[in-house]
Amino acid sequence: MLTICKNNKEQIKKLIQSKNLRNIVISNSNLIDDIILSMCRDGVIDCLANGFSDKRRHNSYVPFKLIIAMSIAAKMKIHTSLSDIPTAIQDHRVLAEIGYNLVCDNKNEFFTEGTIRYLLSKYSNEDLIAYYNSVVKNHIMPLMDIRPNIHILDCTKIAVNFDNENYENSTISRDRKGETMRGYKLSSLRGIYNDTGIIEEIRFGTASTHDLALSEDMIKTTKCFNRGDILINDKGFLSRELINFLKNERCVDTYVPLRNNMTAYYDAVSIAISENNWIAHPNKYRTGQKIAFVSNVTGWDTFGASRDVPLNACVIWDTETEKYMVIVTTNMKASAKEIVSTYELRPEIEEDFRQLKEFWKIEDFKTTKYNVIAFHIICVLLGYLFYQIYINSTEGSKYLGKSLPVVLKNYNEHALNYLVLYGGKYFCCMSMIEFFEFRESCSAEVKRYLLEFFK
Repeated sequence: MLTICKNNKEQIKKLIQSKNLRNIVISNSNLIDDIILSMCRDGVIDCLANGFSDKRRHNSYVPFKLIIAMSIAAKMKIHTSLSDIPTAIQDHRVLAEIGYNLVCDNKNEFFTEGTIRYLLSKYSNEDLIAYYNSVVKNHIMPLMDIRPNIHILDCTKIAVNFDNENYENSTISRDRKGETMRGYKLSSLRGIYNDTGIIEEIRFGTASTHDLALSEDMIKTTKCFNRGDILINDKGFLSRELINFLKNERCVDTYVPLRNNMTAYYDAVSIAISENNWIAHPNKYRTGQKIAFVSNVTGWDTFGASRDVPLNACVIWDTETEKYMVIVTTNMKASAKEIVSTYELRPEIEEDFRQLKEFWKIEDFKTTKYNVIAFHIICVLLGYLFYQIYINSTEGSKYLGKSLPVVLKNYNEHALNYLVLYGGKYFCCMSMIEFFEFRESCSAEVKRYLLEFFK
Protein backbone atom coordinates (compact mmCIF):
# COMPACT_ATOMS: atom_id res chain seq x y z
CA MET A 1 0.00 0.00 0.00
CA LEU A 2 1.29 3.47 -0.86
CA THR A 3 1.82 5.59 2.24
CA ILE A 4 3.44 8.88 3.13
CA CYS A 5 5.83 9.98 5.79
CA LYS A 6 5.31 13.27 7.58
CA ASN A 7 7.93 15.84 8.43
CA ASN A 8 8.41 15.42 12.19
CA LYS A 9 11.85 15.93 13.69
CA GLU A 10 10.92 14.99 17.26
CA GLN A 11 9.53 11.62 16.18
CA ILE A 12 12.71 10.89 14.21
CA LYS A 13 14.84 11.69 17.27
CA LYS A 14 12.78 9.24 19.31
CA LEU A 15 13.21 6.56 16.63
CA ILE A 16 16.96 7.12 16.65
CA GLN A 17 17.07 6.68 20.42
CA SER A 18 15.16 3.41 20.04
CA LYS A 19 17.40 2.39 17.12
CA ASN A 20 14.50 2.19 14.66
CA LEU A 21 15.79 4.57 11.99
CA ARG A 22 15.22 3.31 8.43
CA ASN A 23 17.59 5.41 6.35
CA ILE A 24 19.77 8.50 6.14
CA VAL A 25 20.15 10.27 2.81
CA ILE A 26 22.53 13.12 2.04
CA SER A 27 20.52 16.08 0.73
CA ASN A 28 21.57 17.13 -2.74
CA SER A 29 20.33 19.83 -5.05
CA ASN A 30 20.18 20.36 -8.77
CA LEU A 31 18.26 22.58 -11.15
CA ILE A 32 15.19 20.33 -11.15
CA ASP A 33 14.93 20.61 -7.37
CA ASP A 34 15.24 24.39 -7.70
CA ILE A 35 12.35 24.37 -10.19
CA ILE A 36 10.14 22.16 -8.01
CA LEU A 37 10.90 24.35 -5.00
CA SER A 38 9.92 27.43 -7.01
CA MET A 39 6.65 25.73 -8.02
CA CYS A 40 5.95 24.93 -4.35
CA ARG A 41 6.47 28.52 -3.25
CA ASP A 42 4.35 29.92 -6.10
CA GLY A 43 1.46 27.59 -5.28
CA VAL A 44 1.69 25.64 -8.53
CA ILE A 45 2.20 22.32 -6.71
CA ASP A 46 -1.01 22.95 -4.76
CA CYS A 47 -2.84 23.22 -8.10
CA LEU A 48 -1.98 19.58 -8.81
CA ALA A 49 -4.56 18.51 -6.23
CA ASN A 50 -7.34 19.90 -8.43
CA GLY A 51 -8.98 18.29 -11.45
CA PHE A 52 -8.79 14.70 -10.20
CA SER A 53 -11.77 12.82 -8.80
CA ASP A 54 -10.52 10.54 -6.03
CA LYS A 55 -11.45 6.97 -6.90
CA ARG A 56 -9.45 5.42 -4.09
CA ARG A 57 -11.34 3.49 -1.40
CA HIS A 58 -8.29 3.19 0.81
CA ASN A 59 -5.12 5.19 1.30
CA SER A 60 -6.88 8.39 0.24
CA TYR A 61 -4.95 10.34 2.87
CA VAL A 62 -1.95 10.37 0.52
CA PRO A 63 -2.33 13.72 -1.30
CA PHE A 64 -2.59 13.48 -5.07
CA LYS A 65 -0.43 16.57 -5.38
CA LEU A 66 2.41 14.71 -3.67
CA ILE A 67 2.18 11.71 -6.00
CA ILE A 68 2.00 13.92 -9.09
CA ALA A 69 4.76 16.28 -7.91
CA MET A 70 7.15 13.38 -7.27
CA SER A 71 6.23 11.85 -10.63
CA ILE A 72 6.90 15.14 -12.44
CA ALA A 73 10.25 15.53 -10.69
CA ALA A 74 11.21 12.01 -11.78
CA LYS A 75 10.36 12.78 -15.42
CA MET A 76 12.29 16.06 -15.32
CA LYS A 77 15.32 14.11 -14.11
CA ILE A 78 14.79 11.62 -16.98
CA HIS A 79 13.90 8.83 -14.56
CA THR A 80 11.21 7.19 -16.69
CA SER A 81 10.41 4.15 -14.54
CA LEU A 82 7.54 4.32 -12.05
CA SER A 83 9.85 2.83 -9.42
CA ASP A 84 12.05 5.95 -9.63
CA ILE A 85 9.29 8.20 -8.25
CA PRO A 86 9.89 7.90 -4.46
CA THR A 87 13.56 8.93 -4.71
CA ALA A 88 13.03 11.71 -7.26
CA ILE A 89 13.42 14.47 -4.66
CA GLN A 90 16.17 14.39 -2.03
CA ASP A 91 16.56 18.15 -1.58
CA HIS A 92 15.79 18.96 2.06
CA ARG A 93 14.40 22.37 1.08
CA VAL A 94 11.78 20.85 -1.22
CA LEU A 95 10.87 18.09 1.24
CA ALA A 96 10.47 20.62 4.04
CA GLU A 97 8.33 22.85 1.80
CA ILE A 98 6.04 19.98 0.82
CA GLY A 99 5.97 18.54 4.34
CA TYR A 100 5.48 14.98 3.12
CA ASN A 101 7.36 12.33 1.20
CA LEU A 102 6.41 9.03 -0.42
CA VAL A 103 7.89 6.09 1.38
CA CYS A 104 6.67 2.60 1.69
CA ASP A 105 4.18 -0.21 1.31
CA ASN A 106 2.81 -2.48 4.02
CA LYS A 107 6.18 -4.24 4.22
CA ASN A 108 7.83 -1.00 5.32
CA GLU A 109 9.84 -0.81 2.12
CA PHE A 110 10.04 1.76 -0.63
CA PHE A 111 6.92 1.28 -2.71
CA THR A 112 7.14 -0.78 -5.85
CA GLU A 113 6.20 -0.01 -9.43
CA GLY A 114 3.12 -2.18 -8.93
CA THR A 115 1.84 0.23 -6.26
CA ILE A 116 1.60 3.09 -8.77
CA ARG A 117 0.23 0.77 -11.45
CA TYR A 118 -2.57 -0.27 -9.11
CA LEU A 119 -3.39 3.38 -8.41
CA LEU A 120 -3.38 4.27 -12.12
CA SER A 121 -5.61 1.29 -12.93
CA LYS A 122 -8.48 3.26 -11.40
CA TYR A 123 -8.10 5.96 -14.06
CA SER A 124 -8.58 5.73 -17.81
CA ASN A 125 -6.56 7.43 -20.51
CA GLU A 126 -9.43 9.91 -20.88
CA ASP A 127 -9.36 10.68 -17.14
CA LEU A 128 -5.65 11.48 -17.23
CA ILE A 129 -5.79 13.67 -20.34
CA ALA A 130 -8.79 15.53 -18.90
CA TYR A 131 -6.82 16.03 -15.68
CA TYR A 132 -3.93 17.68 -17.52
CA ASN A 133 -6.27 20.00 -19.41
CA SER A 134 -8.19 20.94 -16.29
CA VAL A 135 -5.23 21.57 -13.99
CA VAL A 136 -3.41 23.67 -16.61
CA LYS A 137 -6.33 25.75 -17.95
CA ASN A 138 -8.43 26.12 -14.82
CA HIS A 139 -5.79 26.34 -12.11
CA ILE A 140 -2.13 26.88 -13.08
CA MET A 141 -2.67 29.43 -15.84
CA PRO A 142 -5.04 31.63 -13.78
CA LEU A 143 -2.76 31.38 -10.74
CA MET A 144 0.29 32.53 -12.74
CA ASP A 145 -1.76 35.04 -14.77
CA ILE A 146 -0.81 33.36 -18.06
CA ARG A 147 -3.08 34.61 -20.85
CA PRO A 148 -1.72 33.80 -24.32
CA ASN A 149 -3.42 35.50 -27.26
CA ILE A 150 -1.49 33.62 -29.95
CA HIS A 151 -1.94 29.86 -30.12
CA ILE A 152 -0.32 27.21 -32.32
CA LEU A 153 -2.01 23.92 -33.18
CA ASP A 154 -0.04 20.88 -34.25
CA CYS A 155 0.08 17.09 -33.98
CA THR A 156 3.04 14.78 -33.51
CA LYS A 157 3.42 11.02 -33.75
CA ILE A 158 4.41 9.18 -30.56
CA ALA A 159 6.32 6.08 -31.65
CA VAL A 160 6.61 2.74 -29.87
CA ASN A 161 8.41 -0.50 -30.75
CA PHE A 162 7.02 -1.38 -34.18
CA ASP A 163 7.35 -5.13 -33.61
CA ASN A 164 5.51 -5.09 -30.28
CA GLU A 165 1.78 -5.46 -30.92
CA ASN A 166 0.94 -5.36 -27.21
CA TYR A 167 0.85 -1.57 -26.91
CA GLU A 168 -2.81 -0.95 -26.14
CA ASN A 169 -4.74 1.04 -28.77
CA SER A 170 -1.61 1.64 -30.85
CA THR A 171 -2.03 1.67 -34.64
CA ILE A 172 0.27 1.63 -37.64
CA SER A 173 0.73 4.79 -39.69
CA ARG A 174 3.33 6.66 -41.71
CA ASP A 175 5.45 9.43 -40.29
CA ARG A 176 6.37 12.63 -42.13
CA LYS A 177 9.31 10.92 -43.78
CA GLY A 178 6.98 8.33 -45.26
CA GLU A 179 8.30 5.59 -42.99
CA THR A 180 5.91 3.14 -41.32
CA MET A 181 5.57 3.47 -37.55
CA ARG A 182 3.47 2.10 -34.72
CA GLY A 183 2.15 4.25 -31.93
CA TYR A 184 -0.05 7.16 -31.01
CA LYS A 185 -0.70 10.78 -31.88
CA LEU A 186 -0.57 13.81 -29.60
CA SER A 187 -2.46 16.97 -30.55
CA SER A 188 -1.33 20.10 -28.72
CA LEU A 189 -2.47 23.68 -28.42
CA ARG A 190 0.57 25.83 -27.62
CA GLY A 191 0.14 29.32 -26.22
CA ILE A 192 2.82 31.96 -26.75
CA TYR A 193 3.94 32.97 -23.26
CA ASN A 194 6.33 35.95 -23.29
CA ASP A 195 9.35 34.67 -25.25
CA THR A 196 8.45 31.01 -24.64
CA GLY A 197 5.37 28.85 -24.95
CA ILE A 198 3.28 26.43 -22.91
CA ILE A 199 1.18 23.43 -23.91
CA GLU A 200 -2.27 24.67 -22.90
CA GLU A 201 -4.42 21.73 -23.92
CA ILE A 202 -3.97 18.29 -25.48
CA ARG A 203 -5.76 15.38 -27.08
CA PHE A 204 -4.31 11.87 -27.33
CA GLY A 205 -5.27 9.18 -29.81
CA THR A 206 -3.97 6.53 -32.16
CA ALA A 207 -1.35 7.20 -34.82
CA SER A 208 -3.75 6.58 -37.70
CA THR A 209 -6.22 9.25 -36.56
CA HIS A 210 -6.32 12.27 -38.87
CA ASP A 211 -4.91 15.46 -37.32
CA LEU A 212 -8.15 17.37 -37.80
CA ALA A 213 -10.35 14.58 -36.44
CA LEU A 214 -8.24 14.38 -33.27
CA SER A 215 -8.10 18.14 -32.75
CA GLU A 216 -11.42 19.58 -33.97
CA ASP A 217 -13.40 19.20 -30.76
CA MET A 218 -10.55 20.72 -28.75
CA ILE A 219 -10.38 23.76 -31.04
CA LYS A 220 -14.11 24.32 -30.99
CA THR A 221 -14.57 23.97 -27.24
CA THR A 222 -11.30 25.11 -25.64
CA LYS A 223 -11.47 27.74 -22.93
CA CYS A 224 -8.04 29.02 -23.93
CA PHE A 225 -9.44 31.24 -26.69
CA ASN A 226 -10.57 34.81 -26.11
CA ARG A 227 -12.06 37.31 -28.56
CA GLY A 228 -9.41 38.61 -30.93
CA ASP A 229 -6.98 35.72 -30.40
CA ILE A 230 -4.93 34.16 -33.18
CA LEU A 231 -4.65 30.47 -34.11
CA ILE A 232 -1.79 29.29 -36.31
CA ASN A 233 -2.33 25.97 -38.13
CA ASP A 234 -0.50 23.88 -40.68
CA LYS A 235 -1.91 22.19 -43.77
CA GLY A 236 -3.15 19.20 -41.77
CA PHE A 237 -5.90 21.35 -40.32
CA LEU A 238 -7.25 22.90 -43.53
CA SER A 239 -10.99 23.15 -43.06
CA ARG A 240 -13.16 25.97 -44.38
CA GLU A 241 -15.88 24.98 -41.94
CA LEU A 242 -13.49 25.24 -38.97
CA ILE A 243 -12.12 28.58 -40.17
CA ASN A 244 -15.67 29.92 -40.48
CA PHE A 245 -16.59 28.59 -37.04
CA LEU A 246 -13.58 30.13 -35.32
CA LYS A 247 -14.17 33.54 -36.89
CA ASN A 248 -17.96 33.63 -36.54
CA GLU A 249 -18.47 31.80 -33.23
CA ARG A 250 -15.22 32.30 -31.29
CA CYS A 251 -14.00 35.56 -32.88
CA VAL A 252 -10.58 33.94 -33.39
CA ASP A 253 -8.49 34.65 -36.50
CA THR A 254 -6.84 31.73 -38.30
CA TYR A 255 -3.48 31.75 -40.10
CA VAL A 256 -2.94 28.67 -42.29
CA PRO A 257 -1.04 27.78 -45.51
CA LEU A 258 -2.92 26.48 -48.57
CA ARG A 259 -2.05 23.29 -50.39
CA ASN A 260 -0.57 23.84 -53.83
CA ASN A 261 -3.32 21.79 -55.49
CA MET A 262 -6.08 24.12 -54.31
CA THR A 263 -7.86 26.56 -56.63
CA ALA A 264 -7.44 29.31 -54.03
CA TYR A 265 -3.69 28.73 -54.11
CA TYR A 266 -3.50 29.15 -57.89
CA ASP A 267 -5.73 32.23 -57.78
CA ALA A 268 -3.61 33.93 -55.10
CA VAL A 269 -0.31 33.18 -56.86
CA SER A 270 -1.69 34.37 -60.22
CA ILE A 271 -2.85 37.67 -58.72
CA ALA A 272 0.48 38.23 -56.94
CA ILE A 273 2.41 37.61 -60.17
CA SER A 274 0.16 39.85 -62.25
CA GLU A 275 0.20 42.74 -59.77
CA ASN A 276 3.97 42.39 -59.28
CA ASN A 277 4.03 44.24 -55.94
CA TRP A 278 6.75 42.14 -54.32
CA ILE A 279 8.62 43.33 -51.25
CA ALA A 280 11.50 41.83 -49.28
CA HIS A 281 10.74 39.06 -46.81
CA PRO A 282 10.78 40.53 -43.25
CA ASN A 283 12.96 37.67 -42.00
CA LYS A 284 16.56 38.79 -42.63
CA TYR A 285 17.64 35.18 -43.07
CA ARG A 286 15.30 34.64 -46.03
CA THR A 287 17.20 36.81 -48.45
CA GLY A 288 16.11 34.77 -51.47
CA GLN A 289 12.40 35.26 -50.79
CA LYS A 290 9.89 38.00 -51.53
CA ILE A 291 6.30 38.47 -50.43
CA ALA A 292 3.14 40.04 -51.82
CA PHE A 293 -0.28 40.86 -50.35
CA VAL A 294 -3.45 39.53 -52.01
CA SER A 295 -6.85 40.62 -50.69
CA ASN A 296 -10.13 38.70 -50.77
CA VAL A 297 -8.78 35.34 -51.90
CA THR A 298 -11.34 33.38 -53.94
CA GLY A 299 -11.61 29.79 -55.09
CA TRP A 300 -12.27 28.21 -51.71
CA ASP A 301 -15.99 28.64 -51.18
CA THR A 302 -18.06 26.00 -49.44
CA PHE A 303 -21.23 27.84 -48.50
CA GLY A 304 -21.12 30.74 -50.94
CA ALA A 305 -19.80 34.24 -50.47
CA SER A 306 -22.63 35.18 -48.12
CA ARG A 307 -21.59 32.63 -45.46
CA ASP A 308 -17.87 32.02 -45.92
CA VAL A 309 -15.69 34.49 -44.02
CA PRO A 310 -13.33 36.50 -46.29
CA LEU A 311 -9.65 35.64 -46.53
CA ASN A 312 -6.57 37.72 -47.26
CA ALA A 313 -3.26 36.16 -48.25
CA CYS A 314 0.48 36.60 -48.19
CA VAL A 315 2.16 34.96 -51.19
CA ILE A 316 5.79 33.99 -50.60
CA TRP A 317 8.02 33.69 -53.66
CA ASP A 318 11.29 31.81 -53.43
CA THR A 319 13.28 33.43 -56.23
CA GLU A 320 15.92 30.69 -56.21
CA THR A 321 13.60 27.69 -56.60
CA GLU A 322 10.71 29.58 -58.29
CA LYS A 323 8.32 28.00 -55.80
CA TYR A 324 5.45 29.74 -54.02
CA MET A 325 3.72 29.43 -50.68
CA VAL A 326 0.35 30.98 -49.81
CA ILE A 327 -0.69 31.79 -46.25
CA VAL A 328 -4.28 32.93 -45.72
CA THR A 329 -5.85 34.61 -42.72
CA THR A 330 -9.25 35.79 -41.55
CA ASN A 331 -7.60 38.85 -39.99
CA MET A 332 -8.52 41.44 -42.62
CA LYS A 333 -6.33 44.10 -40.99
CA ALA A 334 -3.05 42.14 -41.24
CA SER A 335 -0.48 43.20 -43.83
CA ALA A 336 1.67 40.77 -45.82
CA LYS A 337 4.55 41.29 -43.39
CA GLU A 338 2.28 40.70 -40.40
CA ILE A 339 0.82 37.55 -41.94
CA VAL A 340 4.17 35.93 -42.68
CA SER A 341 5.75 37.08 -39.39
CA THR A 342 2.85 35.61 -37.42
CA TYR A 343 2.97 32.32 -39.29
CA GLU A 344 6.73 32.03 -38.69
CA LEU A 345 5.95 31.46 -35.01
CA ARG A 346 4.59 28.01 -35.88
CA PRO A 347 7.94 26.13 -35.96
CA GLU A 348 8.25 26.80 -32.23
CA ILE A 349 5.83 23.97 -31.47
CA GLU A 350 7.89 21.63 -33.66
CA GLU A 351 10.92 22.56 -31.56
CA ASP A 352 8.86 21.74 -28.45
CA PHE A 353 8.09 18.30 -29.85
CA ARG A 354 11.74 17.72 -30.79
CA GLN A 355 12.90 18.51 -27.26
CA LEU A 356 10.11 16.45 -25.70
CA LYS A 357 11.20 13.43 -27.72
CA GLU A 358 14.98 13.77 -27.69
CA PHE A 359 15.64 15.06 -24.18
CA TRP A 360 12.45 14.68 -22.15
CA LYS A 361 12.00 11.09 -23.40
CA ILE A 362 8.27 11.40 -23.93
CA GLU A 363 8.43 8.23 -26.06
CA ASP A 364 10.38 6.21 -23.46
CA PHE A 365 7.64 3.90 -22.19
CA LYS A 366 8.24 1.18 -19.62
CA THR A 367 4.78 -0.28 -20.16
CA THR A 368 2.32 -1.21 -22.90
CA LYS A 369 -0.73 -0.11 -20.85
CA TYR A 370 -2.60 2.78 -22.44
CA ASN A 371 -3.42 4.61 -19.21
CA VAL A 372 0.14 4.32 -17.84
CA ILE A 373 1.44 5.68 -21.15
CA ALA A 374 -0.96 8.61 -20.78
CA PHE A 375 0.29 9.17 -17.21
CA HIS A 376 3.88 9.29 -18.44
CA ILE A 377 2.94 11.81 -21.12
CA ILE A 378 1.07 14.20 -18.83
CA CYS A 379 3.87 14.12 -16.24
CA VAL A 380 6.43 14.96 -18.93
CA LEU A 381 4.23 17.80 -20.23
CA LEU A 382 3.69 19.18 -16.73
CA GLY A 383 7.45 19.11 -16.19
CA TYR A 384 7.91 21.00 -19.44
CA LEU A 385 5.30 23.51 -18.26
CA PHE A 386 7.14 23.94 -14.94
CA TYR A 387 10.36 24.78 -16.79
CA GLN A 388 8.63 27.40 -18.97
CA ILE A 389 7.08 29.02 -15.89
CA TYR A 390 10.42 28.92 -14.06
CA ILE A 391 12.45 30.66 -16.78
CA ASN A 392 9.83 33.41 -16.88
CA SER A 393 10.31 34.02 -13.15
CA THR A 394 12.85 36.38 -11.60
CA GLU A 395 14.81 33.43 -10.22
CA GLY A 396 14.98 31.52 -13.50
CA SER A 397 15.19 34.44 -15.94
CA LYS A 398 18.93 33.85 -16.40
CA TYR A 399 18.00 30.71 -18.35
CA LEU A 400 15.54 32.47 -20.68
CA GLY A 401 16.14 31.51 -24.28
CA LYS A 402 17.93 28.30 -23.33
CA SER A 403 16.53 24.80 -23.48
CA LEU A 404 16.70 22.61 -20.38
CA PRO A 405 19.30 20.23 -21.91
CA VAL A 406 21.66 23.16 -22.54
CA VAL A 407 21.13 24.55 -19.05
CA LEU A 408 21.67 21.18 -17.34
CA LYS A 409 24.86 20.62 -19.32
CA ASN A 410 26.40 23.69 -17.73
CA TYR A 411 24.77 23.38 -14.31
CA ASN A 412 26.97 22.38 -11.39
CA GLU A 413 25.11 20.03 -9.07
CA HIS A 414 26.14 20.23 -5.47
CA ALA A 415 25.62 18.41 -2.21
CA LEU A 416 23.95 20.39 0.55
CA ASN A 417 25.09 20.35 4.16
CA TYR A 418 21.89 18.63 5.20
CA LEU A 419 20.71 15.08 5.88
CA VAL A 420 17.26 13.61 5.31
CA LEU A 421 16.43 10.98 7.93
CA TYR A 422 13.64 8.39 7.57
CA GLY A 423 11.97 6.21 10.17
CA GLY A 424 8.52 4.68 10.52
CA LYS A 425 6.02 7.05 8.94
CA TYR A 426 8.17 10.13 9.52
CA PHE A 427 11.11 11.98 8.06
CA CYS A 428 12.98 15.15 8.92
CA CYS A 429 15.81 17.34 7.65
CA MET A 430 18.84 18.19 9.75
CA SER A 431 21.88 20.25 8.98
CA MET A 432 25.17 18.40 9.37
CA ILE A 433 26.00 20.49 12.44
CA GLU A 434 22.61 19.83 14.04
CA PHE A 435 22.90 16.10 13.37
CA PHE A 436 26.36 15.76 14.91
CA GLU A 437 25.35 17.87 17.90
CA PHE A 438 22.38 15.56 18.42
CA ARG A 439 24.61 12.50 18.02
CA GLU A 440 26.94 13.82 20.73
CA SER A 441 23.99 13.86 23.13
CA CYS A 442 23.21 10.19 22.47
CA SER A 443 24.45 7.17 24.32
CA ALA A 444 27.52 5.29 23.12
CA GLU A 445 25.28 2.49 21.85
CA VAL A 446 23.16 4.89 19.74
CA LYS A 447 26.32 6.58 18.44
CA ARG A 448 27.59 3.23 17.17
CA TYR A 449 24.14 2.55 15.69
CA LEU A 450 24.20 5.81 13.71
CA LEU A 451 27.73 5.14 12.54
CA GLU A 452 26.53 1.96 10.83
CA PHE A 453 24.41 4.04 8.42
CA PHE A 454 27.46 5.90 7.19
CA LYS A 455 29.47 2.73 6.88
